[in-house]
Amino acid sequence: MSGATAPSWSLRPAAQADVERIAELKAQVLRADLERLGRFDAHRVRQRARDAFAAGYTSLIEAGDGSFAGSVTFRPAGPGEWALGHFYLAPEFQGRGLGSAVLGALLARADAAGVAVRLTVLAGSAACRLYERHGFTVVGRDAIDVFMVRRPAG
Repeated sequence: MSGATAPSWSLRPAAQADVERIAELKAQVLRADLERLGRFDAHRVRQRARDAFAAGYTSLIEAGDGSFAGSVTFRPAGPGEWALGHFYLAPEFQGRGLGSAVLGALLARADAAGVAVRLTVLAGSAACRLYERHGFTVVGRDAIDVFMVRRPAG
């Protein structure tokens, strides 16, 4: 996406009332990759989102007009590490620079704190390229997941 400018956006803290919206977005966004891996189960994917929901660490991504554009969880994961997860963008916001903008802002926070960031992404997902462009490297993989880390800049 060369030369494009990301749409304006903001993060707002998620509330318990947002969990169903996030669960539905997760099912929508991951469906093709999970089907390719033979792992899509509509109920299970939504339930896993509900079970993992952590309001204190989850934010809704809102477009400049206030519309729901996605979600992201960013939380401590151990000494010197944070975990990035549940980073989903609604299809109409994908490929427009929004994911890079949000990820860049979160990584700047991690760099300022001097912490590494870990994440897990589905094997074969296009999101792997986004993470690699932002300095993540693969540290492990299995048949379903790719495990990545980014060390703090500077």
